[in-house]
Amino acid sequence: MFDTLSDRLTATFKNLRGKGRLSEADIDATAREIRIALLEADVALPVVRAFIKQVKERALGAEVSKALNPAQQVIKIVNEELIGILGGETRRLRLAKNPPTVIMLAGLQGAGKTTLAGKLGRWLKAQGHAPLLVACDLQRPNAVNQLTVVAERAGVGIYAPEPGNGVGDPVKVAEDSIEYARGKQYDVVIVDTAGRLGIDAEMMRQAADIRDAVRPDETLFVVDAMIGQDAVNTAEAFRDGVGFDGVVLSKLDGDARGGAALSIAHVTGRQIMFASNGEKLDDFDAFHPDRMASRILGMGDVLSLIEKAEQTFSRQEAEQMAAKLAKGPKEFTLDDFLAQMEQVRKMGSISKLLGMMPGMGQIREQINDIDERDVDRTAAIIKSMTPAERTDPTIINGSRRARIARGSGVDVSAVKNLVERFFEARKMMSRMAQGGMPGMPGMPGMPGAGGARKKGRQQKKAKGKQRSGNPMKRKAEEQAVAERRAAGQGGAFGLPGGQGPEDFELPQEFKDMLPPK
Repeated sequence: MFDTLSDRLTATFKNLRGKGRLSEADIDATAREIRIALLEADVALPVVRAFIKQVKERALGAEVSKALNPAQQVIKIVNEELIGILGGETRRLRLAKNPPTVIMLAGLQGAGKTTLAGKLGRWLKAQGHAPLLVACDLQRPNAVNQLTVVAERAGVGIYAPEPGNGVGDPVKVAEDSIEYARGKQYDVVIVDTAGRLGIDAEMMRQAADIRDAVRPDETLFVVDAMIGQDAVNTAEAFRDGVGFDGVVLSKLDGDARGGAALSIAHVTGRQIMFASNGEKLDDFDAFHPDRMASRILGMGDVLSLIEKAEQTFSRQEAEQMAAKLAKGPKEFTLDDFLAQMEQVRKMGSISKLLGMMPGMGQIREQINDIDERDVDRTAAIIKSMTPAERTDPTIINGSRRARIARGSGVDVSAVKNLVERFFEARKMMSRMAQGGMPGMPGMPGMPGAGGARKKGRQQKKAKGKQRSGNPMKRKAEEQAVAERRAAGQGGAFGLPGGQGPEDFELPQEFKDMLPPK
């Protein structure tokens, strides 16, 4: 959703890099480009004005003029202000002291409330709660049936005493659900309410009646992130008419410009608490303003990636795999390769996972072109092999490749390419397990670089003062050093005792490079 905005901001910051100092004209030009990028992304005009004002004031201040890298400092300011308009800190759910905790979902028809109720229920279940979904949308055709199916798929409870389709009293259903939850030991009640195509008096009245009947601990307004500025207008009207505590963004995986997401927290004064970014029930998570700002600026979202990995991979399995790789590359088999690949697949879409990594915005088109079915084809090829072939792929000759290709429904070349890629991956993973990464400067395993640097360090060490081989003499030297330190002749940072970096006198050529005070 934020791809276009991210590309524009990246291009803007690219023009700043390489400049030792930033003039007022540079900052004005940068602010102008950021303003255009935000307006094109459909961000509300008041939000854009407040954002640009803050960025310019800070960029023209001392924190940029005295920075060693002004361009990075401007990016840091934009990142912090972006976090601010997205809501600042992450807002957590307020849980009731005496269960059940009641969460009421409200919003327009088509915003995705019913599906989101299932996603929220599944998410809460993973957090150790026992959620109950309550069908209070008794007007939309088959809304009750849809919620029942969603609850079954999410593995959570459902309370739907009325058939819906215009039959039943939603206020009574909501009120009765609280006692039902207490009796069945559910600690969270999620009330799915009816929506309309637009804000009207009847919807507001019904939502207010349900609110008064169940007294929710949290009222969440579900907003379709694809409808632009109308989402902000609807949220404001609902806030003034009924009131809500937090916002849930649905359909963040769409291709709209996403200005609503950047505007709604600032305009309504209510934080975004959750975000839905896909059709699957697990495409849902808490909203973190700092992580979203990082994604928009093309810096990835490593923390979310780590959290997904922790939820998918067990520590014991990871330690077993590391121990196996440490023994040697031949210990890593195609069975292990398949198991690792299936674990990664459980984390979600490969494209989304790659999109969380820093710097991947530069190859976004290639990432979007990834065919998720390639993982299934690779699994089919490996499963078409015999146990002996998976353990030792070196025995796979021409006739074996032809048989595997027939069994998996692929070309013979695909089998050959997979085996070759496996050997490359095994070699790289083995080097990583032994503490080195090929191609990384200064790391073991890189020809020429690591060894040369190590040799250089040994030569420099030999030229410096060496410790005596005589134990008595070495002890006397160490005692003399300790006495000098105690007398204040040596301090931290390699400076005389009592002095810090602020007391250090820079050479004149370095002073000339610093900005004037």
